[in-house]
Amino acid sequence: MSVDQAILSKIARLQAGGKPRVLDLFAGCGGISLGFQAAGFEIAAAVEFDPDAAASHGANFHPGDPRHARPRDITKLSPEALAEELDLGGVSSAVDVIVGGPPCQAFARVGRSKLREIDEHPEAFKHDPRARLYLEYLHYVEAFQPLALLMENVPDMLNHGGQNIAEETCEVLRDKGYVAGYTLLNASFFGVPQMRERMILVAYRKELGAQISFPQPTHYMQLPPGYAGSRQVALKLLARRSVSGAPVSYMDPPEASTELPPAVTAKAALEDLPPITLHLEGKLTKGARRFDTLISYETEAPPGSYGELMRGWPGRENSQGISDHVIRYLPRDWKLFARLNPGDQYPQAHAHAVRMFEEALENLRRTKGSAPETGTTRWQELRDSFVPPYDVGKFPNKWRKMEPDLPARTLMAHLGKDSYSHIHYDSDQARTISVREAARLQSFPDGFVFSGTMNPAFKQIGNAVPPLLSKAVATEMMATLKSALRKRDDVIRGTAEAV
Repeated sequence: MSVDQAILSKIARLQAGGKPRVLDLFAGCGGISLGFQAAGFEIAAAVEFDPDAAASHGANFHPGDPRHARPRDITKLSPEALAEELDLGGVSSAVDVIVGGPPCQAFARVGRSKLREIDEHPEAFKHDPRARLYLEYLHYVEAFQPLALLMENVPDMLNHGGQNIAEETCEVLRDKGYVAGYTLLNASFFGVPQMRERMILVAYRKELGAQISFPQPTHYMQLPPGYAGSRQVALKLLARRSVSGAPVSYMDPPEASTELPPAVTAKAALEDLPPITLHLEGKLTKGARRFDTLISYETEAPPGSYGELMRGWPGRENSQGISDHVIRYLPRDWKLFARLNPGDQYPQAHAHAVRMFEEALENLRRTKGSAPETGTTRWQELRDSFVPPYDVGKFPNKWRKMEPDLPARTLMAHLGKDSYSHIHYDSDQARTISVREAARLQSFPDGFVFSGTMNPAFKQIGNAVPPLLSKAVATEMMATLKSALRKRDDVIRGTAEAV
């Protein structure tokens, strides 16, 4: 089937009422997929390399079909092989939308001319392996011929080593027959209790006659200076490009009105979940955390609350409780967590810990008559039991106690190694966040399941696109597709009536 025939056939199928079918590349556990599913798209297939993330995606979107839970290496799997493995039918007719985002480091510092060279010469990646994942994304677009696509990535894509990867990607897509544009969206403006900034690139086949647009914010907040500064760095190249007269595919994001509801806070996101205090009672031991114990909800989620949304997500309702409300074993730091003030980071935590150590020495002098001499083994052992070993100058952002009245700061994949970046705001619980709390902060509903144990689950969550942000973009894309299809119908009817 030719490209023109494939495109027209897909348009006809959607005009007849078919759901747009989505292929999710670099899918992770399924944050983008969940948002698109909620907006009315059908999740046809996904490609994900990590075994635990692939298992999560399969369990949530194709339960009972083990083919969809297998990890797949996009560098070793052709589009044709994927279509055959999953019975998708002919490649050019199998899906209507491709979503995902190749890791930006895979094609960092590859110039515009190099991108075109890589796209045109399938063996070029051997000379520049950094471009391999980008190449595979383009190969899948070329093979599946989607009517629309979404790419998501970090804002640094706009200024990665002095190069705007997003702009160059739009140029390559235009050569392939798409209209494309991109912007920066912050998840907190779309109901996500997290200040997560993301580059969102959208493209449509020219045959649709669609215009690029992005969703209107539903919530408002004044972002901290650090987020505004990061955005300015990302946009720096655009300013120079505009002054030079070169075309720019960047679009300013829709502004959030101060009259909108305030952004969802960390407390609003987590307060209906059962408190965790077993560690303070000596009932938590070291070891792998598995999700085999159901913890019942202790209270009802207030009507209209974020908790009610997370428990009642359509198609993923959950009224029983949660089994992944588990935390790390960090006995040295529990008392320190209780001492921290909201917003405290590692320098403040270190200072608190030193004071606690000094208080312990003074208590020994008062109760025992003496304390270990400075520099002795006993002194060092006592100090180590209070004071974390990390250099204050090298790790200023390693720790942070969440502010209850603000959305959380950006969750990272590093959650899979430790959770100090998100210490619970409730000092009475004195701990880092649980897996389910991390999922809540990313806007994964309570009915969404994560495969593997605690560390892999944290990593999956930190790597994910917040489903509510994805849903906002997907809803806008669905409206754009429907509008384009209606206009095509009107043109066809008008032509028929004229004849």
